[in-house]
Amino acid sequence: MIIKRDILFTPSNAVRQLHIYLPESYSQGQEQYPVMYFFDGHNLFSDEDATFGKSWGLKDFLESWGKDIIIVGIECGHVGNERLREYCPYTFRGKFWGGTLKGTGRTTLQWMVSELKPMIDRDYRTWPHREATGIGGSSMGGLMSLYGAVCFNDWFSKAACVSSTISPCMASLRRDIKKAYIREDTRFYLSFGTEEAFRPHPTDPLKSLTAVHNLTIQDDLREKGAMTDFFCQVGGGHNEASWEKQIPRFMNFLWM
Repeated sequence: MIIKRDILFTPSNAVRQLHIYLPESYSQGQEQYPVMYFFDGHNLFSDEDATFGKSWGLKDFLESWGKDIIIVGIECGHVGNERLREYCPYTFRGKFWGGTLKGTGRTTLQWMVSELKPMIDRDYRTWPHREATGIGGSSMGGLMSLYGAVCFNDWFSKAACVSSTISPCMASLRRDIKKAYIREDTRFYLSFGTEEAFRPHPTDPLKSLTAVHNLTIQDDLREKGAMTDFFCQVGGGHNEASWEKQIPRFMNFLWM
């Protein structure tokens, strides 16, 4: 079952839609469920809702997975640079960002743990503890998931960081990882596709700049004692069709 409901995103004083998946068993008893929060929630379940007409197909996977979980997809802001700004925990500089992008991603995550998560735990039968709470997303949502599980580790114990936009903020991200307290039960899934790699290597995809940055972050996380899974998707692009193919891998790793 997919439920759509509105919530006030107080940092912008704007209404945003949630796309919530409840497993079939939810209506059949009083069981409690783990929860995974995803960015770009409109792209998760339905092609009709997806920005580019192709969703992750996450509902189809969940219905055949064999494990029951609640998914809370948070729809991004669609006006101007709202998504980029709200899904960025750092300041990005460069032509691609229109000069300087001052991210408010930390404020977004603070809203998630102080307003969104308490509402979900109140209105649905969840297991509210961090061990049963994950976070996920792609591109800027992947960066937010990585940052969220690092800097908000008291709330999130697992993160799907798919095709994450980490290259523009490596120094800041590595600094935050090194100073953070990350519990050893934390799981991070890191991935990139060879067709989206920045500065690709002519013969070895693991020597592209994108791969090197992901592997560097993996090393930093492992030094903190976290568990990681790194995946190079050969032929994978920066799109929902590619990310859909990764769902079984990251869900099984995070929720094993």
